[in-house]
Amino acid sequence: MRKLLVIGIGAGNPDHLTVQAISGLNRADVLFIPDKGADKNDLAELRREICDRFVTNPKSRRVEFDMPVRAEPTSSYRSTVDDWHEAIAAIYEGLIGDELGDDGCGAFLIWGDPSLYDSALRILERVRLRGNVVFELDVIPGITAIQALAASHKTALNRIGDSVLITTGRRLTEEGLPENAGSAVVMLDGKCAFNTLTDKDVFIQWGAYLGTPDEIIVSGHLGDVGAEIEKVREDARRKKGWIMDTYLLRKPE
Repeated sequence: MRKLLVIGIGAGNPDHLTVQAISGLNRADVLFIPDKGADKNDLAELRREICDRFVTNPKSRRVEFDMPVRAEPTSSYRSTVDDWHEAIAAIYEGLIGDELGDDGCGAFLIWGDPSLYDSALRILERVRLRGNVVFELDVIPGITAIQALAASHKTALNRIGDSVLITTGRRLTEEGLPENAGSAVVMLDGKCAFNTLTDKDVFIQWGAYLGTPDEIIVSGHLGDVGAEIEKVREDARRKKGWIMDTYLLRKPE
């Protein structure tokens, strides 16, 4: 039976790869490399760099494929995402059926960890339920952007005995900081949702391109650094053509 490996490769630093991840890369006959267009060529290039550095299996080969672009969200965010996932599932199904033999092993290289704000596992479940290709699945965890953020700021995610919320920029805008969350990690925020918070004493620890040579980190109270982060973020996005960032928020004690 075909085997698929979903491998977490860390937040952007090749040194983030675990021994288990390196072993998984070398088990695979085929390494699937997504291409998200010229603006995000750095992302595909990092995957190539990881393969060049760690793959020693002479029988492995790489198959690059174009990733569809998600449409701008409509009134139904979930519907937009569902359509996008359906398009990716069709691509995955074709790759599995065309590139892997009946006993072949393929690997998808996933930013951070496959369990956290990544849809590869859900999409592969769609493929499995279609019933056109049969495969077994192994998941190899990776270092997340959250861990890289905490390490770069030299901080613990939680205060003593307190909870940590992991949320998105969209939900932060809609709901604000919950009363029972002493700390909140915000991901997938393309619009600097922290600026919607009325309490400017909230402390923010922000980071972009975490773990890479281009890493940028800023910290301070929102009233002091909110505008700075927004400017730094926009300047970096324009320079590179893309940005991946996350941040930790804490209410005043």
